Amino acid sequence: MALLRGWLWLTIVLVFAMVVIGGATRLTGSGLSITEWKPVTGAIPPLTDGQWAAEFEKYRQIPQYQLLNKGMSLAEFKEIFWWEWSHRQLGRLIGLVFGLGLVGFALAGVLRGRLLLGVVGLAALGGLQGAIGWIMVASGLQPGMTAVAPVKLMAHLTTASLIFTGLVAMVVAVTPARRPEASAAGLRRLAGWLVAAVLLQIALGALVAGSKAGLIYNTWPLIDGSVVPPLSSLFFGTPWFENLVDNHLTVQFNHRMVAYGLLILAVVQLWRTRSRVPGSPAAKRAGVIAGLVVAQAVVGIATLLMQVPLWLGLLHQAMAMVVLAMATVHWRRLATR
Repeated sequence: MALLRGWLWLTIVLVFAMVVIGGATRLTGSGLSITEWKPVTGAIPPLTDGQWAAEFEKYRQIPQYQLLNKGMSLAEFKEIFWWEWSHRQLGRLIGLVFGLGLVGFALAGVLRGRLLLGVVGLAALGGLQGAIGWIMVASGLQPGMTAVAPVKLMAHLTTASLIFTGLVAMVVAVTPARRPEASAAGLRRLAGWLVAAVLLQIALGALVAGSKAGLIYNTWPLIDGSVVPPLSSLFFGTPWFENLVDNHLTVQFNHRMVAYGLLILAVVQLWRTRSRVPGSPAAKRAGVIAGLVVAQAVVGIATLLMQVPLWLGLLHQAMAMVVLAMATVHWRRLATR
């Protein structure tokens, strides 16, 4: 089982890196630099001047170049190309590592029963994630588009987060606890709600990133001059539900409100856990989670006030995955006492 746990941890680290590099790809505007989806042959980057010229010419045909980056040099194109190529290459590496491990451990009889089904399910979700990634990129190649569609970016990041959650839950399930966990069904439900809230917040953050809503309304705690903007501003577009995606004010407001709710939920979990099982591993984990959520909120506010510098944007995204990992560990430990 030690080898199995090592394989799962390696995959978790790779997926974490994938999410962070994906964030860098988005923040640097690099995601549309490769205009074709070649899962196998695309692993080989341009090697000659002629190949680089051909790749650059493909990019020059898309709206992002024509509307935003016209006049870009080949050297500048190479900078954004390498970000996107690295992101895709890491995806190939994850598929290879996970696929080889799945086959090897299944043949050895280490993976079987529900554990095997869970691993196969994650593998299928990983394959779907590759297709979602291309659908996302393709949305940014349409006439008049200079970036990918925010909803498709949200689907891409949310799927990655679900895969990450599944991997963390799986490695916890195959790792014996150092101390027995106390029985607390109510705490398990609360921990599950916290995981769901973190996933929701990550999805809403993807909408903020995809619509570039973080570059406006750069004040806190007020947003557009008030704590809660009027409904006429939040829902001025029709139909009303499109505001949830297309209205920059609504998109950022929702992300803020869920952040406050997540913070309250983390504090409630800390209080209830320490009340029910004081001094237990669960109580310590709840304290760590509450601290991480507070730190993430501070980073998020700083990111907003400073108008999303690259390093802060990446830190904010990386910390979101750390919070998700810790919340998942806590929930899974309580569920497998």
